[in-house]
Amino acid sequence: MKKNVRDIKKVVLAYSGGLDTSVIIPWLKDNYGCEVIAMCADLGQGEEVAPVREKAIKSGASKVFIEDLTKDFIEEYIFPTLKAGAVYEGKYLLGTSFARPIIAKKLVEIAIKEGADAIAHGATGKGNDQVRFELTVKALAPHLDIIAPWRLWDIRSREDAIDYAEKHNIDIPVTKARPYSMDRNIWHLSHEGGDLENPANEPLDDVYMVTNHPEKAPDEPMYVEVEFEKGIPVAVDGQKLDAVKLLEKLNEIGAINGVGIVDIVENRLVGMKSRGIYENPGGAILYYAHRELEYLTLDRATMHYKEQIALRYAELVYDGMWFSPLREALDAFVDKTQETVTGKVKMKLYKGNIMSAGATSPYSLYNEEFVTFGRDEVYNQADAEGFINLFGLPLKVRALMKAGVKND
Repeated sequence: MKKNVRDIKKVVLAYSGGLDTSVIIPWLKDNYGCEVIAMCADLGQGEEVAPVREKAIKSGASKVFIEDLTKDFIEEYIFPTLKAGAVYEGKYLLGTSFARPIIAKKLVEIAIKEGADAIAHGATGKGNDQVRFELTVKALAPHLDIIAPWRLWDIRSREDAIDYAEKHNIDIPVTKARPYSMDRNIWHLSHEGGDLENPANEPLDDVYMVTNHPEKAPDEPMYVEVEFEKGIPVAVDGQKLDAVKLLEKLNEIGAINGVGIVDIVENRLVGMKSRGIYENPGGAILYYAHRELEYLTLDRATMHYKEQIALRYAELVYDGMWFSPLREALDAFVDKTQETVTGKVKMKLYKGNIMSAGATSPYSLYNEEFVTFGRDEVYNQADAEGFINLFGLPLKVRALMKAGVKND
């Protein structure tokens, strides 16, 4: 049975220190009379985490948990998605999508530990994140109530939220002059809102906060080599690195050269289209390199079927179905395909572009003897005639049928 307002005594809030979650703390206390515990997930968003504890306490939180989840985020969420080759609608590398399940999982753990009645989040009623947070809670702790203020309160815009924050003397990182909604972690930085809401508008140069604008990137190309073991990146330019250091290194290299900027009008799960700008420098390099290695090591049938799986995998992640049996089952298929995805990929980066510069693998299926245009002793070209005759037999039979019908 659903608890009424006064039955909620303690709430764990997904807290970022941004506009929405900053105003939610006093709103929860005013409207539920409950204790509010703030939980900030450190997913590698850098300096944004430092002021969170003091800010949450000043806003009225009784406790603040700051959880460093960066390593787990990369190894348990980013890398499986990378191995799957999952990209939503051909562009989006899912930086916000797979961040929500790990945050919600930690919310649930803290809520159970602290004896909370509910969890709360700052996702709007128009977006995808509300689904991602809440499906995770339903999958892991269905007994917990969920409070989504954006679906309940009288605040109807970011401008209203700014006014509410000012009225309650809450410092916020957003102004009416720069009204973008941003989400940052070690994988990406997203921007929505403001002038970006009109797809006809070119993004202003000051939108980009991580990646160099390609026009401002160096005039000389830069080379980078990434090494993989069973689909997992393990080294950059010959240096073995742990997951966090590796992604930080590639983010730095990619950002300098202006790679990984995505401008997309995407189809949200809730039925509307939205326009977003994503900065994903390290991710862009990893996806490109991983794909190049698969070109070298996967057979045709496996690669083509995996492309179909990648589309479904991306939809599951985008839709918040991380903790679903299908996503887990697809992981088993993907892991099998990755057994030979080991090797090195060299790339040339230049003013926003990533170009192939060579790949090697001990499991390479490329055989120069078979494909050479020069003389060879392994391939009998006359064999192709029989293959073509059999492969084209259905077309021939159909053509003969049509000719016979026509003659009748």
